[in-house]
Amino acid sequence: MIDRDRFPVDPWRLIETRYSEDGMGETLFGVGNGYLGLRGNHIEGRGAHEHGTFINGLHETWQIRHAEQAYGFAEVGQTIVNAPDAKVMRVYVDDEPISFDDADVRDYRRTLDMRTGVLERVVVWETPSGKRVRIRDERIVSFEERHLAILRLEVVVENSDAPVTVSCQLLNRQDGAGVYAGTPAAAQAAGFDPRKAEKIADRVLQPDEFWQDGLRSALSYRVAASGMTVAVVADHLIETENEYTARTLIEPDIAKNVFRVQAKAGVPIRITKVVSYHTSRGVPPRELVDRCRRTLDRVVVEGIDEQFRRQEEWLSAFWSRSDVQIAGHDDLQQATRWCLLQLAQASARADGSGVAAKGVSGSGYSGHYFWDTEIYVLPFLTYTSPQWARNALRARVLMLPAARRRAAQLNEAGALFPWRTINGEEASAYYAAGTAQYHINADISFALGKYVRATGDEEFLRREGADIAVDTARLWTTLGFWRSANGSGETFHIHGVTGPDEYTTVVNDNLYTNVMARYNLRYAAKVVREIEELFPEDYARLVERTGLGPGEAAEWERAAEAMFIPYSESLGIHPQDSLFLEREVWDLAHTPADQRPLLLHFHPLVIYRFQVLKQADVVLALFLQGNHFTDAEKLADFEYYDPLTTGDSTLSAVVQSIMAAEVGYQDLALEYFEQSIYVDLHDLHHNAADGVHVASAGGVWTALVCGFGGMRDYAGELSFDPRLPEAWPSLSYPLQWQGSALQVTVTRDTLTVEVRSGAPVPFTVRDMTYIATTEAPAVVPLADQGPVIPGRPTLRQFQDARRDDGTRLSASVPVITTSIPVIGVED
Repeated sequence: MIDRDRFPVDPWRLIETRYSEDGMGETLFGVGNGYLGLRGNHIEGRGAHEHGTFINGLHETWQIRHAEQAYGFAEVGQTIVNAPDAKVMRVYVDDEPISFDDADVRDYRRTLDMRTGVLERVVVWETPSGKRVRIRDERIVSFEERHLAILRLEVVVENSDAPVTVSCQLLNRQDGAGVYAGTPAAAQAAGFDPRKAEKIADRVLQPDEFWQDGLRSALSYRVAASGMTVAVVADHLIETENEYTARTLIEPDIAKNVFRVQAKAGVPIRITKVVSYHTSRGVPPRELVDRCRRTLDRVVVEGIDEQFRRQEEWLSAFWSRSDVQIAGHDDLQQATRWCLLQLAQASARADGSGVAAKGVSGSGYSGHYFWDTEIYVLPFLTYTSPQWARNALRARVLMLPAARRRAAQLNEAGALFPWRTINGEEASAYYAAGTAQYHINADISFALGKYVRATGDEEFLRREGADIAVDTARLWTTLGFWRSANGSGETFHIHGVTGPDEYTTVVNDNLYTNVMARYNLRYAAKVVREIEELFPEDYARLVERTGLGPGEAAEWERAAEAMFIPYSESLGIHPQDSLFLEREVWDLAHTPADQRPLLLHFHPLVIYRFQVLKQADVVLALFLQGNHFTDAEKLADFEYYDPLTTGDSTLSAVVQSIMAAEVGYQDLALEYFEQSIYVDLHDLHHNAADGVHVASAGGVWTALVCGFGGMRDYAGELSFDPRLPEAWPSLSYPLQWQGSALQVTVTRDTLTVEVRSGAPVPFTVRDMTYIATTEAPAVVPLADQGPVIPGRPTLRQFQDARRDDGTRLSASVPVITTSIPVIGVED
């Protein structure tokens, strides 16, 4: 899969052995902390897919122009802003720039060390005159100091004296042109792809304060339409025994600190660039400049080496509570750790902002937050770093006022969270695959319940989390409606929604939506009743905040119990929605590879007419609400939907892996897992250059822990039913569970649960109850690793199947027909 000549196997480091101009490396070697992200651009500052420096939540707004306007359409778009770029430290020897375009590179090695968080590059060049130049540069974005990045450069002319110049720059690439542009013109002119960020033609960053004081430089801006502010201040430290001079340049969009050195052979030049970024939604730029100065002043006192030491110490603690160990497979171990590091880099210091689909690694999806966070990222945060999960949930609490306004605009009670957003307002211009995904309400409530259940953080629930549960539940009671037929009693239905599968939109009774809404309603009722009974003062405050009525919980419970769950008796499966089985089946096995992904080659209306999935929908419901489906139902549903699923979404393979493992397709589970783990490292979807697929990285953790590790926590009960791949000697992973730190290890014959700290932990393995304590680990014998079914499901098993109305299922591929007029030729 992955190019092992370029990226050799190392369980703790991602190593690149040769230079490449593809944008994938910019993503793979990016460093960030959840607030600030520096793409893996080379310090020369040229030849990039995207010169990116991104700050979580820093965005511009713009008017969405709909071809045909309608009431309630999203009106204002949001897109992430490319913050001023501090990465440039351009080296000149003999007044010639060292550039990958034409230089004679004798050695090259770039390394992201996942234990230290340091990105290091070592390059040896030889100039046309035979001078051998060794350059070593490294950078970190601090996890401890949220607003801090440090870049260090060492230049040695090994075999000759030579004049060396180092030009350190701060650049406004967002509004730059030519070599200062954030994105090359070729990329801007590329074809349509909804996964990329919007481009804004007008100036975005309006200059405010800019100055230099000695070797300290500052730029600050106000974002034109959104009104946000941003400042960057950089200190420059030079250490060398060579003679040198320093000069400066300051303009609104560029600050330069240039060092001219008379380098002696073998005498190093060391330059350290200490950078601080601050942003705000309302504070003036001058105040942000002062904050940056204070950050840098503190670093001066503490020392640069101390920041690197703290980075390594922080990561040591992170790995102790997060590292998933796969014995005997260093290639998978390397990829796993890279994915887990990306989760830290996307969320650790988000600190109350959301976790974007690309984190702070690129501009893909315009820097928006989606439901991906709650379903794919929050489980990892909840079970390894609960404080980060709490912060991410608080971001949703802060969005509640906007979500309430959105619900009212769509004639619903309660709150409707936006499908994609940065500032809390809906930013999706395509309502069918955007606003109609009401399931995001249930996803957020689900993540809240999972967090509280796993951590015991009832205080957060009572103080602010319950507001989410209440207002999301309210929406379902007005969105849904009651229907009775044939004296069988009333059922509750939800119409006109889109589930996770964006290849099937605006449908009635989407199974995933109904199942998750049922959870949402039950959970909200449970929360309200428990707070009312046990914490009357908190209940009074909840009523004051939300206007909660005395009969609402009972109404939610009634709707949940009557929720319609579609089922086809003739096929023995759960239809994805009320009309899904009436559509023709898309024959994916015979769809040409050059017509994938479907969304880039077929009009949505073509796709909507077929049974074909962008991503797992029913299968995701089977995983998240697995205690409400039988083993037979899970197997039947998986076998029906797997051949219909394109995997055009990177969110899909992880869920397919988990359920394939559970129902018995264990080889297929491993195949899907490897597709997930190499989404970015092997650029399987051909868009890794736009940023890390953060949700897929979160799904990798879930596939390991819940798929192969077999962990579930239905109804607050911790359980395990592992599915260790045959070629894996063991799998071991830590968990945080209700204040206790666990280590779970699976081998072919045993499952061991150790309590590293905290209270004893009860759990079940295949319906048998055990208890692990700090004094006595629980060692559970395993007779097997669950059922085993060879191969994979195909459409052939349904060739004689019939729908409930008696019609036969048939599969086909849409044919593109072109009418070409025939021109007669006279003899």
